[in-house]
Amino acid sequence: MATKKRTTPSIQELEKGILSGDRSALARAITLTESTRSSDKVKSISLLKKLLPNTGHSIRIGITGVPGVGKSTFIEAFGQMLTREGRKVGVLTIDPTSQKTKGSILGDKTRMENLSRDPNVFIRPSPSALALGGVTDHTREAILLCEAAGYDVILIETVGVGQSETIVRGMVDFFLLLVLAGAGDELQGIKKGIMEMADGIVVTKADGDNVKGAQQAKGDALQALHFQQPSQSGWKTKVLTTSSIENKGISEVWKVIEDYQSHADKSGYLEENRRKQQEQWLEEIIEQKFHEQMGNRVIAKMRSQLLKEVRNNKVLPLEAAEQFWKHITRHW
Repeated sequence: MATKKRTTPSIQELEKGILSGDRSALARAITLTESTRSSDKVKSISLLKKLLPNTGHSIRIGITGVPGVGKSTFIEAFGQMLTREGRKVGVLTIDPTSQKTKGSILGDKTRMENLSRDPNVFIRPSPSALALGGVTDHTREAILLCEAAGYDVILIETVGVGQSETIVRGMVDFFLLLVLAGAGDELQGIKKGIMEMADGIVVTKADGDNVKGAQQAKGDALQALHFQQPSQSGWKTKVLTTSSIENKGISEVWKVIEDYQSHADKSGYLEENRRKQQEQWLEEIIEQKFHEQMGNRVIAKMRSQLLKEVRNNKVLPLEAAEQFWKHITRHW
């Protein structure tokens, strides 16, 4: 007996499903944005344009921290607290990529078993594909799709603290840095730029024998913040301690985020910051497309030839660059 071929939903079907809160339609739409097929890219853009009026209403929160700090455990406790308050939570977790399969090594059900069963939560693990900042190329599209599906809190968990966390900061409203209890040395190891980007710092695992160490880490963080330049938003970074296991300090973190949102909204910073993020998104796409063009066979061949001539002192680098750009503009 022949198996029935699975039909691909139309743009109209996906739009209807997403607006009705269908998690299956949402998952399919995100998969569509991640596709490298030209036809799927066209469909993805069409879908996003239709859904755009229903986006932008969420609070977007980036969560980062070194491996082992307890990001997933914190997100599970945080997400459950939010749904108890009637919130719908979208969680975009960026997993390490398997070198063998190029897929996610970890999974949402493995790391957030209880949260994944909540009907008011949508969790999407995506492979980082070694992307800078530990985010995928399509995280921004996923944010918009989640918002259109009615999720009013979007959490973006990164792989860990890296040199390009500015990418994450450039797509969220509130940036939360998690640090380990009793890790004064760790604070010194975190790059100064990441501390400056944080709107909130949470010392995790503040329970049992770690309570005293957590308070020490909080003090270290507060001391480090004294030497920072004021943020553009005018917000003063807050430092808290939490225990996800004992469910302590979790609601206080949300209160800080709500205070920040109110502050940024009243000052006009929230709206202006999102405008700048849209511009940054465009710049990143243009740069990405440019690098893709550099892989063009004809362009790559000329570039290789020019490099050879430069190495052999047959042409100056400046002269070679001029030839290269003239060649590109002729072909574009």
